Amino acid sequence: MNVIDKVFKAYDIRGIYGEQIDEDLAWKIGHATAQFLRSLLSGYERGQVSANRLAVGYDMRPHSKPLVDAMIEGITSSGAACVNIGLADTPMLYFAINHLGTCGGIMVTASHNPIEYNGFKISGAKARPVGQATGLAEIKRIASTLRRMPLSASMAPVQQVDLWPEYKKHILKFLKLYRKMKVVVDASNGMGGKMFPAVFDGIENLQVIPLNFEIGKGFVHQPNPLIEANLQMTKDAVLKHKADLGICMDGDADRCVFVDEKGRTIRCDLMTALLAPHFLADSPGAMVVYDLRSSRVVAEEIRTAGGTPRRERVGHSFMKKALADGHGVFGGELSGHFYFRDNYNCDSGAIAFASAITVLCESNKPFSEMIEPLKRFSHSGEINFEVDDKAGKMKEIEQKLSDARIDHLDGVTCQYDDWWCNVRPSNTEPLLRLTLEANTPALMKKKLAEIEKILGKPVAH
Repeated sequence: MNVIDKVFKAYDIRGIYGEQIDEDLAWKIGHATAQFLRSLLSGYERGQVSANRLAVGYDMRPHSKPLVDAMIEGITSSGAACVNIGLADTPMLYFAINHLGTCGGIMVTASHNPIEYNGFKISGAKARPVGQATGLAEIKRIASTLRRMPLSASMAPVQQVDLWPEYKKHILKFLKLYRKMKVVVDASNGMGGKMFPAVFDGIENLQVIPLNFEIGKGFVHQPNPLIEANLQMTKDAVLKHKADLGICMDGDADRCVFVDEKGRTIRCDLMTALLAPHFLADSPGAMVVYDLRSSRVVAEEIRTAGGTPRRERVGHSFMKKALADGHGVFGGELSGHFYFRDNYNCDSGAIAFASAITVLCESNKPFSEMIEPLKRFSHSGEINFEVDDKAGKMKEIEQKLSDARIDHLDGVTCQYDDWWCNVRPSNTEPLLRLTLEANTPALMKKKLAEIEKILGKPVAH
C-alpha cells in the first residue's frame, strides 16, 4: 500500500507528519480539492456561492502552518482563490464556508490524534462533509496524478480574514444566562484554548476555570475526551472549585464531553436526550437525529417533547445529511458530536456548551439531578473487539439472535423488548464495535457475557 492509500480514510485524510503527510501531499490535496469542489456545484448553487473560492484554516499543531501554506499554493495554482481564516477550530471553518459563501473549504487538523499526526478535513458548499463516498475517492485519484509545480505569477489571489467577531456573535445566539454559572473548561491544549477566550471571555454571569488552554507546545493529555483518563483533570477541578459543570474538548474543538457537579462523566447520548426538548420548544414536531448506539431514552425523550426521532448511521456525514434532508432541528452522537440546524446542520463544541449551560441555567437544578431521570437503562458504551473475520462474526451474532427484530442500518442491530445490541465494523482497523443496552444492570451483564462468548475478550482502550 502506498502512502496516499494509507492516509485517505473514510471521512478525512490523516497520518504521521514527515512520514505520511508532508508539504508535497498538502499541495496536491489543495490542488485536487479545488478542482473537485468547483466541478461539484449544481447550477442552482453556482448562483448562491462563489464557485471559484475556497476557505482554509489550520489547528495549533507545530506542522499545521507549513502544511496550510503548501496547501494554499496548491489551491491557487489550480486557478481558485483562497480565503485563509488562520488559526481556528474546525467549526469555525464550517462557519466561514457559509458566512463567506465559498464553494467549500479545507481544515488542516488531526483532531484528537497525538501531536505527531496531521491531516485534512474537506467540506463542500454549505459545509457539507466530503467523505470517501462523496468525493474523497475522486480527490485521491486527482491528487495521485499531480506533480507539484513551482510558484508562478498566474496564481489566484489569497485573502487573509479575521472572522472572530462574526463567529463570536454567531455562537452567542445559542447562549442565555439568567444566573451565575461556574464552569471548568479543559481545552486539551487544542483549538478550544484559542476559541474559548475569543468567544466566551467577558460574558456576564459566566465564570470559566481554564485548564490546558496553552496551544502549540504539545498535549498534557491526549486531546480525546472519550477516553475516561483524559477527563480526570476536569473532574478534579470541578470538585475543587465547586463548579456547576465541566467540559473537556478534543483537539479541533468540534466535540466535547460533559462532567456534572459531582465530577461524574455524562454520556453523550444522555446529553442528546437532555438538549432535545430545548430545541424542540421552538420547533414542535421537528425531527431530532441520533446515532444508533444511543440509549432508547433518546427517542423516548424526543417523543415526549413532541419531536420526531430519527435513528441514523454513525458518522458526521450521515448525521448532517439526515438533519438536512429531514429539516431536523438538532442531532447528537455517542462520540460527543452535536449538530444544530441553526449552525448549518454542522457540529460545534462551543454551541453544545452554550446550549447545555443555557438549559442548566433555565432549570435551576444541579446538573446531576437533571441527568438522573435519563439513566433509565443500563448501557455498555461502545466496546471494541479485535476480529479478523468481521463479516463472519456479525453473521454469527445474527444467527444466534435470529428471534430478534434485526436491521442492517449500520452493521447489525438486534432488538428485543428488554434489551438490544449493535455490532458494527471499524472502517480502518480489524475491530468490531459493540454497543449493548438492557432494562436492568443484571440483564446487561448477562447479555454482554453471551456476546463476548462469540466475539472474544474486549480490547483495552
